[in-house]
Amino acid sequence: MKYIITLFTLFSVSFYGQNVLKFDKRNVQCEDKWITYQMDKDSTYTFGFIYVDSQAGLTLNYEGKFKIDNIGNFIRLKSEAENEIGFMKVRLQPNRTAIAEIPESKFKELNIEKIPNWLATYKTDENSVERLYRWGYMYNGWSECEKALTFLEKADKINPKFKGLQTELAFSYNALGKYDKAETALKKAIKDNPNDCYTYKELAYTYTKLLDLEKVSDTYETMSKVCKENNFIQETAYNLAYEYFKVKDKVKFKKWKIEAEKWSTSENQYTKNLNAMETELNK
Repeated sequence: MKYIITLFTLFSVSFYGQNVLKFDKRNVQCEDKWITYQMDKDSTYTFGFIYVDSQAGLTLNYEGKFKIDNIGNFIRLKSEAENEIGFMKVRLQPNRTAIAEIPESKFKELNIEKIPNWLATYKTDENSVERLYRWGYMYNGWSECEKALTFLEKADKINPKFKGLQTELAFSYNALGKYDKAETALKKAIKDNPNDCYTYKELAYTYTKLLDLEKVSDTYETMSKVCKENNFIQETAYNLAYEYFKVKDKVKFKKWKIEAEKWSTSENQYTKNLNAMETELNK
């Protein structure tokens, strides 16, 4: 009987947890949100508040644990070590672990505020172009390009000439398939800084996606004259070779294979792939 009651209790906790908590978010999607992780073996939930520190990046303000009783109430637990509620900060790496946002209807039960008082320290200069650019840059790095645009496009309205902004915008646009917008942004960037190799690489990528291989070739020629980053130049030649490999144009593939190989003194992933493509074409 005790065994059956224990199973029923665990089932009840799991049932209420699944109904109230939806584990459908990743940590990078939960800036300024109260979140919880999946239930632990002891039927407790670890929870905290995720925010972004401009220096440390994605951070969890750990607030402790709670349980869900058999009628769905969230019961916050005290620290075993100090017999009191406490918190600590944990630096996060973006990952795909499923977490849940805590519903606002449960904040009172956990004795938490929707916006913690301490968060104000991290919310200075929210509308400055510097901060907007920094946040957009971070979200692009986390492959959350749509979110990145919410910051970068605001920054663009404030100061479109802010260093690196147009190229970062283009990165987002390219990732989202908005190639015409990416081209416009990159042309602005090149106008302000005609020797930035990363911008040319991104522009070549844009033209590749637009299937304008003549413009990719022209961009490559410019890069080979003004850029010092050989890996960017090689990547551009490699992408051209790959496009001609896909349409089985042996002559143009060979031309761009040779160009790509010029920019490295030893074998790398680009040259390995090109040799494999050449073998395939010659079958």
